[in-house]
Amino acid sequence: MSTSQQHLATDPPAPLWEPAADRIAGARVTEFHAWAAERHGAPAPEGDGGDYARLHRWSVEELERFWAAFTEWAGVRFATPYASVLGSAEMPGARWFPGATLNYAEHALRPGADDAQALLYVTEDQDPAPVTWGELRAQVGSLAAELRRLGVRPGDRISGYLPNIPQAVTALLATAAVGAVWTSCAPDFGARSVLDRFQQVEPVVLFAVDGYRYGGKQHDRTETVAELRRELPSLRAVVHIPLLGTPAPEGALEWAELTAGDAPPVFEQVPFDHPLWVLYSSGTTGLPKAIVQSQGGILVEHLKQLALHCDLGPGDRFFWYTSTGWMMWNFLVSGLLVGSTVVLYDGSPGYPSTGAQWQVAERTGATLFGTSAAYVMACRKAGVHPARDYDLSAVRCVATTGSPLPPDGFRWIHDVFREAGQDMWIASVSGGTDVCSCFAGGVPTLPVYIGELQAPGLGTDLQSWDPQGKPVTDEVGELVVTRPMPSMPVSFWNDPDGSRYRDSYFEMFPGVWRHGDWITLTSRGTVVIHGRSDSTLNRQGVRMGSADIYEAVERLPEIRESLVIGVEEPDGGYWMPLFVHLAPGAALDDGLRAKIKQTIRENLSPRHVPDEVIEVEAVPHTLTGKRLEVPVKRLLQGTPLEKAVNPGSVDRVDLLRFYAELGRQRG
Repeated sequence: MSTSQQHLATDPPAPLWEPAADRIAGARVTEFHAWAAERHGAPAPEGDGGDYARLHRWSVEELERFWAAFTEWAGVRFATPYASVLGSAEMPGARWFPGATLNYAEHALRPGADDAQALLYVTEDQDPAPVTWGELRAQVGSLAAELRRLGVRPGDRISGYLPNIPQAVTALLATAAVGAVWTSCAPDFGARSVLDRFQQVEPVVLFAVDGYRYGGKQHDRTETVAELRRELPSLRAVVHIPLLGTPAPEGALEWAELTAGDAPPVFEQVPFDHPLWVLYSSGTTGLPKAIVQSQGGILVEHLKQLALHCDLGPGDRFFWYTSTGWMMWNFLVSGLLVGSTVVLYDGSPGYPSTGAQWQVAERTGATLFGTSAAYVMACRKAGVHPARDYDLSAVRCVATTGSPLPPDGFRWIHDVFREAGQDMWIASVSGGTDVCSCFAGGVPTLPVYIGELQAPGLGTDLQSWDPQGKPVTDEVGELVVTRPMPSMPVSFWNDPDGSRYRDSYFEMFPGVWRHGDWITLTSRGTVVIHGRSDSTLNRQGVRMGSADIYEAVERLPEIRESLVIGVEEPDGGYWMPLFVHLAPGAALDDGLRAKIKQTIRENLSPRHVPDEVIEVEAVPHTLTGKRLEVPVKRLLQGTPLEKAVNPGSVDRVDLLRFYAELGRQRG
């Protein structure tokens, strides 16, 4: 980290890419800036390259004025007006737009003409199938009426065990229309993982497929759905979606019947902070946290991100490779808010070949192509030439998230498109499930520097703090947000006194959101993400908890205790070793290594399998018995022992020397 610090501070690099004058002039953020300067006191654009920095500074210093201006510019419809923009700015507990009522689904279904394409659905083996705005409105209207007939009321929870298909979008929007609360899991989740999430929120309706197709194969899920029905006593209805063509199980309702009516959509006008959906954390320290986000908060935050930062609007086709178990699916659906056609791809990211996602972009005419940093690096390694082998002439932006895009990833995207004569904007973005948005990322009017995110988001007071809580520039610190964002959770489910919520984000710096990432804010206004400052594992862009791995491994009689660490490497790699403290008489031979990996693969998933299994004398703990995941991760990343941990908080400091030496050996 220190090398990159010096580089950032003393040797400003040349931009990899700069937007052309016509792109800057035509960007929606340029339009908004001029409008906000004229009507709401934003600093007047000067056209000197510092416009975004001045607009951003105004947006955080005049937070209420910014959000009042933006909601007016974006045409947010408040059914009843707000009394103030920010009733309380305290974190946690900020109160946005008190008094206002609105509906997210109403805004999502408002933009397009009836015969225009709202959704474009693609699978591994079928041509893109459009769903028009008229068809989507009709299906949502019919389904919302049926949900009300089933007794669904505002605040009730509705769950989806669904892949990335149009029915999932319809079910989400119908749920929001009636004021109920949506929650979803992808069908590659096993029953236990789904129940750990859905049992917390007690859904009254379950939308479920009979199976899904992935990697050229069919995967039956009828038994899993039967188990979900048995283990979710709160269910009043199950809706069968026959993706594989099987008949509905006994007592289930048919999707086709529920969406065949002709009732126009009726939108429940709910308070701004009324729950819209529940997302889930990775579950590092037990059950996944059930994160509740609001109809109004998500509406205005996603409108801002998609219009101003992604530069999306009517005429765009918005594709991001995702599943319904990842917050990027919810973000993708919000493409409807700005009138874009949302591209839904249900299939493997790498089937029938590594270039599969680029092929989806070609088949759908995507204008924004979103993927994971891991996919970009896999394409580079496999020698894929997307701009040469596919017609990607419609793509104006390649965006990545899930993990930091390494410098080689920036260079590769830039070079493969430049070879084909395309000038490609690369938007590396970073945010979190916790806010279902980005803290920093793309700005269509700014240059792109290798390995750096272009800027913090508007209205996001992003800072890098040292351990004493002081802001730092051009050096690594904790990612903090010092003023509230509208999409911050309104609560966690079943956290009546808010203690779990406070402990998750506000324990280190009271009143300030600490996210758990290492970042550098450069003096040029860009942002560098260095990976997690906590122990969350992030394999191939998918975060997961260590607790699941411990539970599986430590069932084996040979294993006394274990410690798993995920280490982001400078070249963009990710090393995930598993350290094991063996039971007396056990030996870590090839047979035991294979047994450990098979146990993890079968009980969890292939993604959870460690890169190496390493024997240790014992696992180090805090004095209260917690495994020292974060200090060990720092040691493996090369942090000196005296800076990685407070010796007074450790049961056996001598155990840490092994990890410090291993970190030195790995460079």
